[in-house]
Amino acid sequence: MTDTTNLLYISYYWPPSGGPGVQRGLKFCKYLPQFGVLPGILTVDEEQASYAVLDPTFEKEIPEGIEVYRTATSEPFEYYKKLSGKKEIPYSGFANQKTKDTFLDKVFKFVRGNLFIPDARVGWNKHALKKAEELIVAGKYKAVLTTSPPHSTQLIGLKLKQKYKLPWVADLRDPWTNIHYYDQLLHTPIARRLDEKYERQVLEQADAIIVTSEDTKRLFLNKPANVHADKIHVIPNGYDEEDFLFPSNPPQDTFLITYTGTITENYNIDVFLKVLATLLSTHSEINYKLRFVGKVSEGVKMRIEKAGLLGITEYIPFVPHQEAIKYMMESTLLLLSIADVDTVYANVPGKLFEYLASNKPIVALGPVHSAMDQIIDECGAGRLFHYTAYDLMLDHLTQMSKAWKINPNLDLPYINHARFSRRALTAELAKVVKALK
Repeated sequence: MTDTTNLLYISYYWPPSGGPGVQRGLKFCKYLPQFGVLPGILTVDEEQASYAVLDPTFEKEIPEGIEVYRTATSEPFEYYKKLSGKKEIPYSGFANQKTKDTFLDKVFKFVRGNLFIPDARVGWNKHALKKAEELIVAGKYKAVLTTSPPHSTQLIGLKLKQKYKLPWVADLRDPWTNIHYYDQLLHTPIARRLDEKYERQVLEQADAIIVTSEDTKRLFLNKPANVHADKIHVIPNGYDEEDFLFPSNPPQDTFLITYTGTITENYNIDVFLKVLATLLSTHSEINYKLRFVGKVSEGVKMRIEKAGLLGITEYIPFVPHQEAIKYMMESTLLLLSIADVDTVYANVPGKLFEYLASNKPIVALGPVHSAMDQIIDECGAGRLFHYTAYDLMLDHLTQMSKAWKINPNLDLPYINHARFSRRALTAELAKVVKALK
């Protein structure tokens, strides 16, 4: 390839979509031109897109001069909203909606899992494929990158690879048939085999595969697919230094614990809630406050109330990304959890890296020795506890409470997180793209 590579970056999620899915692609495309890769974005028309959350502020970060191509789509979510009476787009593939499914919920999950494979956004593919072919035939792009979820987007790259033999990078932000809610989608054996076939074809035919953790890489290498380890590159999510415009401002009279993002019943924070309830009685002189910024499922709210924490808990609905960072910077410490399921070792939530950049101490719940545990430990950014480690967490938060009484600013003096900056990670992606033949 020449020194400059024109890359067609195909992503369903793009501003004004909000959430972590859009940030990875947006930040890559922001910095790729600095490394000799000029991206053009192929995405869905925002008027027709099925976005779970919106954050128009991200539109300001789209670099000048980058072409953005938007196409129509054909998706079932309008029918879902009409039949269910719900106004919001379901997240996590129709899974994790509530503690107990109604009959109608089960019907929706069955339909999603068996009629829309790999996912319910597959209706965008025919529109995106048509536009991608126009651009490729016109000679505008010499390489393709597809990013997912939705994993149906990878099938666009697969068809382009088969037809035009262009170099193709498949960026898999999450596992595919091992995603933590996969078993909730009520697949029939036929549907599961078809989904596994698509996954295998993408893994085998992509020229390069990007994943966000070493555990996800091992997960894909253990698939019954012909994939060499050198083909899979680990490029985690990260943080953009330019996003951290706010100074640290922890409250002086309140021990404020903040969780940002989506949290559902699979995110087991019960032991933390039990510890916090204990601290309320043993350290009554401290004004503890628990704050959630983002989507909180009704099941989690019920657990918080059951733990006796309703009076100290604040719920703030989804806010723009910059505002979420401001809430982080105005906290004493940050709470983090990942889903309590078998495949969780490979899960490294994107918000972990922004937590790192905040220099706030992190209290996390998850499996010990998991990828998330290793990153927190290597960076000296806090502690991860197993979902059942009541005594260890109580001791840790008791010590933090005592330290807070001496100095209510518990910010960490130094965290070694520079390798997770978006610019540094984009440099790694550019090397992968420019090495393609």
